[in-house]
Amino acid sequence: MRFYVLTLFPDMIRDGFQTSITGRAVEKGILSLETVNIRDFSVNKHQRVDDYPYGGGAGMVMQAEPVYLAYESVAKRLTKKPRVLYMSPQGKVFHQRMAEELAREEELVFLCGHYEGIDERVLEEIVTDEVSIGDYVLTGGELPALVMMDAISRLLEGVLHNEESAEFDSFSDNLLEYPQYSRPQNWRGKEVPEILLSGHHLNVEKWRREQSLLRTRKRRPDLLETANLTKEDKKFLAKLTEL
Repeated sequence: MRFYVLTLFPDMIRDGFQTSITGRAVEKGILSLETVNIRDFSVNKHQRVDDYPYGGGAGMVMQAEPVYLAYESVAKRLTKKPRVLYMSPQGKVFHQRMAEELAREEELVFLCGHYEGIDERVLEEIVTDEVSIGDYVLTGGELPALVMMDAISRLLEGVLHNEESAEFDSFSDNLLEYPQYSRPQNWRGKEVPEILLSGHHLNVEKWRREQSLLRTRKRRPDLLETANLTKEDKKFLAKLTEL
């Protein structure tokens, strides 16, 4: 997977991505990251990339030409028109299924805006997807881009040490993950659930699935509407409703 990020703050992207798990994946050649500084394509001698909005209003707007030239510097090197993701609070909310879909791409371009946004004309010209990571506003698109790249990267083969980790994460079946425990067995009077010490793998898996269902029902009941539920899952949830 090759990531390209069009940004005013390339160091923020590089420092955030080239550490921990994603950083190791870059070193192994599973992932690659290229940041493109939009300011390098400024048509202004002072390297300004923003100007006042037509029609008045507060704040500044990123100009179309520097953004387009930054995009073009990437697009002309690719074999096909890339998928360009614009980080925007007005976009479709990012979720696990979208991460899985994007993980099937060979390259992705992320466009990070600032100020009051980017000139609409260049967005219409190059953007294929407007994406939000939640119903709130941030100072720029860099953090959302990092969030999305992390979520996408961990789904790629070889990125995680344990290949099962991604399979059983929260949202893998559109359910929240079961609770996890580690040593010591007794911590400040709180015991690890006995079933986890039994060594009976089938019973452990059954318990974990039920805990996942319980957690989802309590914390995110909306997810159950689209969750991948088995007959046993439905019977278990039905019993809970009867109580």
